[in-house]
Amino acid sequence: MIHEERVSRWLEDNVDGLVGPFHFDMIVGGRSNITYRVGDATGRVVVLRRPPIGHVLATAHDMAREHRIISAVGTTDVPVPRTLGVCNDTAVNGAPFYVMGFVNGVVLDGQAKAMGLASATRRALSEDLIDVMVRLHAVDIDAVGLGDLAKRDAYVERQIKRWSTQWANSKQRELPEIDEVEGLLRAGVPPQCGTVITHGDYRFGNCLADLRDARIAAVLDWELCTLGDPMADIGYLGVYWSDPGVPARRENDPSGLEGFPTYREMVDMYASKSGRDCSNIGYYVAFSSWRLAVISEGVYARYAHGAMGKQDFDPTPLRRGVELLAEAALTALKSGV
Repeated sequence: MIHEERVSRWLEDNVDGLVGPFHFDMIVGGRSNITYRVGDATGRVVVLRRPPIGHVLATAHDMAREHRIISAVGTTDVPVPRTLGVCNDTAVNGAPFYVMGFVNGVVLDGQAKAMGLASATRRALSEDLIDVMVRLHAVDIDAVGLGDLAKRDAYVERQIKRWSTQWANSKQRELPEIDEVEGLLRAGVPPQCGTVITHGDYRFGNCLADLRDARIAAVLDWELCTLGDPMADIGYLGVYWSDPGVPARRENDPSGLEGFPTYREMVDMYASKSGRDCSNIGYYVAFSSWRLAVISEGVYARYAHGAMGKQDFDPTPLRRGVELLAEAALTALKSGV
C-alpha cells in the first residue's frame, strides 16, 4: 500500500524540510482511509493518508477533497493538523494521498483510555468537544473558501439518497430494518436548521485529546464532511455517547464513566452555546444511527474483499453492529432521544 521508493522521492520533492530515508508505520485501528506515521532521517514525523485498496465506493475517500477541507478549516479557530501537501498522481503510489503534520495527543476511543483521568478532566474534555463543534458550525463557509463544497439545502434528503444508494451497492445481505428506518426518515424530514460545515463523524474517537490541558488538540477524519444541517453532528454524537452508569452504546467511545456528562447535558450545552433549537434531536440520532449502519456495512464489505490490508481485525462484531444500529435508529425515532 506504500511504494516506499516513489513516495519517498515525492515527500522530499514536495514537503519542505523532509529528509529521507523514511520509515512508514501503519496506524492501526482505522476502518476507512489508511493512515501512516512517517518518520524522516532527522526525526521529524508527519502523517500520510491514502484510500483503501480495491472495493471502494465511487463517492468516498477523495483525498484532494479531504485535504482541501482541512486546509480551509485550519485557517479558523477549529484545531486540525496542518496540511503539508497532496499528491493526485496515481503513478506515485497507485492512489492519491495527502500529508499533514503530526499532532501529539490521545485518541479516546474507549473507556480504557479514560479510566485514569480525573472526573474533572473528563468533564472539561467533554465541554471542549462541544465548544469545538460550536466553533466549527460558526465558521463562515464562504470566507474560508468552502462555499462550493456541496449544495447548501435539503441536507437530510441528500444524505438519505446518498446512503440508500451506498446500501444498495455495498450490502452483504438483506436487512429489512434498514429499509424500514429509511422509509420513516423520508417521511419525517424536519426543516433544515441552517447551513454549516458538518464534520460527519464527530466524536472523541476522531479527535486527539490533550489530557494535560483537558482540551481537543485536533479534529481528525474529515472524509464525511460536507455542508449541511448542524443538528446532524450533535445527533451523531448521540449514537456513541453513553450516560454514566449505563451500558456503553459503543465500545470505541470513552463516555459512560463518572465525570462525563449525560447526552442530554451535551445537547443542552450545544443548544445554549450555539443558540440552536435541539428539541428534535431524536430524529437526528436515528438518522445518524441509520447512516452509520450503512457505513459500517461498507467497511465490512471492504474487509470481506481484502481492501484494508493486513490488519488484525475480526469483522464479525462489525457485521452484528450494523443490525444493532438499525435497531437503535428505530428506538430513537420512537423515543425522541
